[in-house]
Amino acid sequence: MTAEHVLVLNASYEPLQRVSVRHAIKMLVRRVAVVEEATDQDFGPFKVPKVLRLVRYVVMRWTHGRTRLCTKAAIKARDKMCAYCGGHAETVDHVVPRSRGGTLSWENAVAACLRCNHRKADRTPSEAGMTLLLTPVAPGYLALV
Repeated sequence: MTAEHVLVLNASYEPLQRVSVRHAIKMLVRRVAVVEEATDQDFGPFKVPKVLRLVRYVVMRWTHGRTRLCTKAAIKARDKMCAYCGGHAETVDHVVPRSRGGTLSWENAVAACLRCNHRKADRTPSEAGMTLLLTPVAPGYLALV
């Protein structure tokens, strides 16, 4: 299969989330969704979907003004690289260290490689002589899907 994830649209064509191909096929079998776009490959009686649309409208309160829950996995997915050197992100670093009142929030956490995280240690980036390559912000709704 070529598609890793399938985009799921609400009945009103608003993007909701991405799911695995396996989950998407289960949605088709249960008839809770229909295929909007598919690949040329087959998965049993179904074409491998790229985009599904829900048959019934689902009210998603979190899509109106709220941001996604801030987790370490979500921070690494947002940044995709080390915020200090641009290398492979293996961990999450608190810009303002937790020992100084920093929290795990979209504005205070960045993805980092182990080397940069250890080098920065329990200091702010300026105290460690390091600069951020990106500005940590909460992702917008469309960046989440």
